[in-house]
Amino acid sequence: MMADDDSVRLLPLLRRIPRAHRVEHRSVHLVKGEQREARYLGVNPQGLVPALVDGPMVLTQSLAIMEYLDEKHPQPPFLPKGVEDRAWVRSIAMTIACDIHPLDNTRVMQYLEHTLHADESARNAWYGHWIRLGFESIEKRLAERAPSRYAYGETPTLADICIVPQVANAGRVKLPMDPYPRIRAVNEACLALPAFDAARPENQPRPD
Repeated sequence: MMADDDSVRLLPLLRRIPRAHRVEHRSVHLVKGEQREARYLGVNPQGLVPALVDGPMVLTQSLAIMEYLDEKHPQPPFLPKGVEDRAWVRSIAMTIACDIHPLDNTRVMQYLEHTLHADESARNAWYGHWIRLGFESIEKRLAERAPSRYAYGETPTLADICIVPQVANAGRVKLPMDPYPRIRAVNEACLALPAFDAARPENQPRPD
């Protein structure tokens, strides 16, 4: 069983799981607070998404789940072979998963609104600020490498899986993407793939 949020950064990985292994995807409505209900806290006591239940094992944290699925279903791999290159891909993924996403997730935005009484304009400015700082760094890192279809090479990696949802988030607050041509190119290349296209937030079923 897999529960995630609108970032849907794991769905391209899930598309790789053999059909013989049944995958049940369950939505958790963050705005309604379903992540704080007893039935979900029984899965993840932290009350955050995503969570992956595989038999008796429960995994949380996006990158841990992505690497677990990549190792369990390794073809095609989502990390390069070389030690240095694997570390580089992880560094891009972690820039998003550790430095951008935690500051812009639902519980932070709700705290800004309900506790600090920040209006929508201020919340959007906060949201865009942290994406912009992260994208400035990632754009420079991508530009250091020879041009390629994806963030690293000619096949998607964990870096791409993290980049694409964050570009969608940038669109929500109308963050100008002109300063980030490499990120835009990576996003366009990924969305041309059926798995990434199917994983767009607007293509996900919404709970009532």
